[in-house]
Amino acid sequence: MAQPLVKKDDDRDDEAEYSPFMGIEKGAVLQEARVFNDPQLDPRRCSQVITKLLYLLNQGETFTKVEATEVFFAVTKLFQSKDVGLRRMLYLMIKELSPSADEVIIVTSSLMKDMNSKTDMYRANAIRVLCRITDGVLLTQIERYLKQAIVDKNPVVASAALVSGIHLLQTNPEVVKRWSNEVQEAVQSRAALVQFHALALLHQVIRESASNSQGGDRPFYDFLEGCLRHKAEMVIFEAARAITELSGVTSRELTPAITVLQLFLSSSKPVLRFAAVRTLNKVAMTHPMAVTNCNIDMESLISDQNRSIATLAITTLLKTGNESSVDRLMKQITNFMSDIADEFKIVVVEAIRSLCLKFPLKYRSLMNFLSNILREEGGFEYKKAIVDSIVILIRDIPDAKENGLLHLCEFIEDCEFTYLSTQVYSILHFLGIEGPKTSDPSKYIRYIYNRVHLENATVRAAAVSTLAKFGAMVDALKPRIFVLLRRCLFDSDDEVRDRATLYLNTLGGDGEVVETDKGVKEFLFGALDIPLVNLETSLRNYEASEDAFDINSVPKEVKSQPLAEKKAPGKKQPTGLGAPPAAPPTTVDAYERLLSSIPELASLGKPFKSSAPTELTEAETEYAVNVVKHIYDRHVVFQYNCTNTIPEQQLEEVSVVVDSSDAEEFGFVLSKPLRSLPYDSPGQTFVVFEKPEGVPAVGKFSNTLKFIVKEVDPNTGEADEDGVDDEYQLEELEVVSADYMQKVGISNFRNAWESLDADLERVDEYGLGPRESLAEAVNAVISLLGMQPCEGTEAVPSNSRSHTCLLSGVFIGNTRVLARLQFGLTGPKEVAMKLAVRSDDIAVSDAIHEIVASG
Repeated sequence: MAQPLVKKDDDRDDEAEYSPFMGIEKGAVLQEARVFNDPQLDPRRCSQVITKLLYLLNQGETFTKVEATEVFFAVTKLFQSKDVGLRRMLYLMIKELSPSADEVIIVTSSLMKDMNSKTDMYRANAIRVLCRITDGVLLTQIERYLKQAIVDKNPVVASAALVSGIHLLQTNPEVVKRWSNEVQEAVQSRAALVQFHALALLHQVIRESASNSQGGDRPFYDFLEGCLRHKAEMVIFEAARAITELSGVTSRELTPAITVLQLFLSSSKPVLRFAAVRTLNKVAMTHPMAVTNCNIDMESLISDQNRSIATLAITTLLKTGNESSVDRLMKQITNFMSDIADEFKIVVVEAIRSLCLKFPLKYRSLMNFLSNILREEGGFEYKKAIVDSIVILIRDIPDAKENGLLHLCEFIEDCEFTYLSTQVYSILHFLGIEGPKTSDPSKYIRYIYNRVHLENATVRAAAVSTLAKFGAMVDALKPRIFVLLRRCLFDSDDEVRDRATLYLNTLGGDGEVVETDKGVKEFLFGALDIPLVNLETSLRNYEASEDAFDINSVPKEVKSQPLAEKKAPGKKQPTGLGAPPAAPPTTVDAYERLLSSIPELASLGKPFKSSAPTELTEAETEYAVNVVKHIYDRHVVFQYNCTNTIPEQQLEEVSVVVDSSDAEEFGFVLSKPLRSLPYDSPGQTFVVFEKPEGVPAVGKFSNTLKFIVKEVDPNTGEADEDGVDDEYQLEELEVVSADYMQKVGISNFRNAWESLDADLERVDEYGLGPRESLAEAVNAVISLLGMQPCEGTEAVPSNSRSHTCLLSGVFIGNTRVLARLQFGLTGPKEVAMKLAVRSDDIAVSDAIHEIVASG
C-alpha cells in the first residue's frame, strides 16, 4: 500500500517558532549601521540593517537623541545608491524616524528631486514621505507639485498624492481645500483606485467644511429632504439617516426624517425595522423628545422575533419614556432578558441605570430588577455592568443606599462563580465606605465575615479590611469586630493574618465600646493625596539607611514633561526610535536649583509652581525662544530660554522687554539679561514681576527680544568687537488661572471629599453655551482650572448626555481643593454645569467659582 505523502517540514510542527530577529540587540545594530557610511554601498547589506532598525522601532525600543540623530544622518547617505529596493527601504525608514524640524531640511531636497523623477515608484513614495514629515511652511512650497501629482496619468502617483491629502487635511485643511478642482478631475479617472481615493478625499473635505460652517447653512439638506420621497426604500432610509447625523441638527430638521423612520418600524421587512429602530436609538441619545412620538410603535417591537430589534426598541424606550411607563417597561423587559446575548444585556443595563438617574423616585423597582438579573448566569462584563450600575445608583441616589447595599450583600453571599472574585473584592471595598453610614450597619457584618471563610486569599484580606472599617466607624460594633478579627489570626494566608494583626493593634481598646481615635479613622479611610507614580519613583530612589522613608518628602505635583526641543506644528510626536528620552523626574528640582543660584532671584524663596515651557517663536526661525512661568506668592518670574540658530552670529546683552499694559495687577521689578549667546548654546534671561500676595492675578504680556548682534569669523570662531543693536518680536505670553494650581492626584476621591468640612463647600450652576460635544466642555473646564482629573473621570463616553468629573489640586498658598463637576446637555449642543468645590479655606472655594464665572 502506498504511503501517504508527508510534507518535508511536517516533522517541525512541535518545534519552537524561529524568528530571524531572535537575540537582536540595539548596540550591535547601531554598530552595523556604520555600513551606511561605506564608500562602496552594499544595497543588500544596507537593506538588512534597515530591517533590523525597523524591527527594533516596532518592538518599542527607545534610542537616545544622539543615537537617533546619528542613524538618521547615516541613512540619508543612502540616497547616493540607485538600487530600487534599497530606496524603498530608505523611504520607509525616514517615515518611521519622524525627524525633527531641523533634520527635515537635510532630506527635503533629495525627496523633492525624487518627487520630480522619471521613475514613478520614486515619485509616489517621495510624495508619501514628504507629506508625512513636512510642516506648513514646506507644504506651501511643494503644493504645486502635489496638485500636478493628483492628476498624473500614473494611478500609483495620483493615489499617493490623494492619500497624502487625506492625512494632511487633519493638520493643514486650508491648503488641501485649494485642491478641489484637481480632486474632482481625479474622480473621473479611469483607474478605480484613483476614483476611490479622490472620492474619499472629497468626502473628507465636504465634512470638514460642513463642521466648520458658522452660518448654519446646509446646502445638502434640501436634497436629503427631497430624497425622503424617493420610490426606493433604501434611498429613503439613507436620506433619513443622513439627516439625523447632520452636525447640530435641530428638532425641526429632524421631524421629516423621524416620520419616515416611524413608518419603517411597522414594515414587514426585518432589515428595515432593524435599521429604523437602530437609527432612532442613536437619535434618542441627543434628541429624546423628538423620538417620543414613535414610542407606541416601538413598544410593539419588544415582542419582535428578532432579538436585536427587540433590544434596540427596549433601550430606546428607556431613553424616551416617562415616569409613568417605567413599571410597564420593566415587566416587558423581564420576559426577554434570558433570550438575548450578554452584549445586548449590557446595553439594557446601562439604559436602565440612566433611566433610574432620570427618575430617582423609581429606584426601588429598577434596583430590584438589577438585583434579580445579578443572580442569573452571565459573563464577567455583564456582571460588572450590573454591579457598577448599582454602585452608581447608591452613590447618586441617597434613598437607594440601604436597599442597594443589601442587594450587593445578597449577591456576594450567593455568588458561586470564581471568575467574579474581582467584583466581590470591589463590593467589599465599597461596603467598607458606605456600610458604616447606614442606619443599621450590623446587618452587613454577617455577609462580610462569611467571605473570610469562603473566598480566595485576596477577597479574604479585603473582607478583613472591611470589618476593620466597620469597627472604626461604629463604636457599638467594636467588641463584635474584635472577636471576628481574632479568628482571622489563624488564617492560612500571610496577608490575611497580617491585616488582622495590624487592625487589632490599630483599633485598640481591647474590644471595648470606646470612641475610635481620629488618627485611626484617618489611617483607615484617609486618601493618599500623592500621585502613585511619584511615590513609586521616590521608593525606587530610596536607599536603605538608619533614617526611615519619609512619605512627606514625596512631591505632590504631577510633573509635566518639559518641551525638550521645538517641533514643527502639525507633526506627530516621534515614538520609539528617534523619540526623545523620558522627562527626568527632577525637572522641578532643576528649576529650583537654577533660581536659587541667581542672587537676585534666590531672595524670592521657593516657587509654588513652575509651568511647562511655552513656545514664543515659530519653527525654523533665526532664534528659538520659549518661556517657563515660575509662580510665587507675591511674584511671577519669567524664564526665557533662548537659542541662537545662526552659526555666523553671536548675540550679546540678550534681554526680553516685556510690556505689561494688559496685565494691570502686575508691576515690573527687575530684568536679568544674558551676557552672551553663542551659536546653538542655550541660555536664559529672566524678568520678575510683582503681584498681590496669594491672588491668582491674570494678564497678557507682549515680549520683544533685544540684543547686540556680532559677526563671527568662520575660520577663527571669534566674534567682532563691534556689534549692531537689534530686536526680534516674540509671541504674546499669558498668565492664566491654571498657573496658580498644582495638579495633585489622590487615590480615593470620595474619602478625600468627605474628609473636608462641608461648611467650606460652595455650589453653583453655570451655562457653558454651545459646544461641539460634552467631552469638549469637560476638557475646557479642566484646562481652565488646571486641576488633576481623578479616577479616569476626564474620559466622557460617546453619545453621553450627562457626565460627572472629579478634580483635585493644590491652590497657591498650599491649600488643598477638590471639585465635583456635573455636566449635562440642556439643548442642541447647549451644555450646563453644576460645580461643587470643597477646600481647606472658604476663600479658595469662592476663588474657584470666580475663575469659572469669569472664564
